[in-house]
Amino acid sequence: MTLREAFGRLRPRTVHGISAVLLPYTRAGHIDWAAFERHLIRTRAAGLDVAVNMDTGFGDLLTPGERQQVLERTRAVLGNGVIFYAGALAGPDGNLRDYHAAMAAVREVGGVPVIVQSPAMHGLDAREKAALYARICAPVDRALAFELGPVFAAHGEIWDDATAERVMMVPQLVGLKHSSLDRRTELGRLALRDRVRADFRIYTGNDLAIDMVAYGSDYLLGLSTFAPACFGRRDRALAAGDAAFLALNDALQHLGNVAFRTPVPAYKHAAAQFLHIIGALDGDAVHPRAPRRPDSERLMLFDCADRLGLITDRARVYRERVGPFLPGGQA
Repeated sequence: MTLREAFGRLRPRTVHGISAVLLPYTRAGHIDWAAFERHLIRTRAAGLDVAVNMDTGFGDLLTPGERQQVLERTRAVLGNGVIFYAGALAGPDGNLRDYHAAMAAVREVGGVPVIVQSPAMHGLDAREKAALYARICAPVDRALAFELGPVFAAHGEIWDDATAERVMMVPQLVGLKHSSLDRRTELGRLALRDRVRADFRIYTGNDLAIDMVAYGSDYLLGLSTFAPACFGRRDRALAAGDAAFLALNDALQHLGNVAFRTPVPAYKHAAAQFLHIIGALDGDAVHPRAPRRPDSERLMLFDCADRLGLITDRARVYRERVGPFLPGGQA
């Protein structure tokens, strides 16, 4: 059965998928560099581009030195010439020098900067905000903007339509990661893109509506770090017009609905729990200042992994990676 037959007007399309990669930690509270590098390799092997120093990678909680290490290790693992994306952050005051330094650091390793919002941007009107983005982009020829809902982080902001249009017209910006978690707002961004700049890409960050790829969005998702190979298969099914897209997307969306419940920022711990359950990580530690999910979350995440076909030995995995974490250590 084809997608057209199964879903009416849904048309096959090739999606540009970028995964915001989790940065794993050890129980002692240190970055687990070996696990990070394995996860980078796993993500690329799935056919996805990678994005580091994003919200999923605790970018706003890292020191500048740690962010630099992430950049350097990402380049070393991926090798020369492989495109990757990386958050470019400034301090709370949105200092232009800080942004330029962050953009230069990403550019020097051959990455594409993703401009992370700062609280200082919130009070600017549409013209001022677009002018600031133009100044931030001055040293580079290519970057993405990042429109982040405050539900993820306090420094984020969803723009009004006038601001979105002006930001889209900054020549160096080739796309926008839109994370409002609101399908209607994102559809508005797509319509605006079609009207003012057809070559501009809208990368959905809506982990609660990952089927936005069927409506014209590409993606830069934190959810994809849970199961990059499943996202790769889903994307290939969409490109081929294969109705297998529907079942895969539904199973991945079930995972997204579980992992991105309130409080939303705790999804990063859910990602570590999930990756531990499926054997991709040795533990579920996250940045010491990051919010955590209860251990009982593993029961729902186990079900999500099972639906995706990622549990090959159900009894053993439940006994070793789920049961001991439940109340009473039930096996």
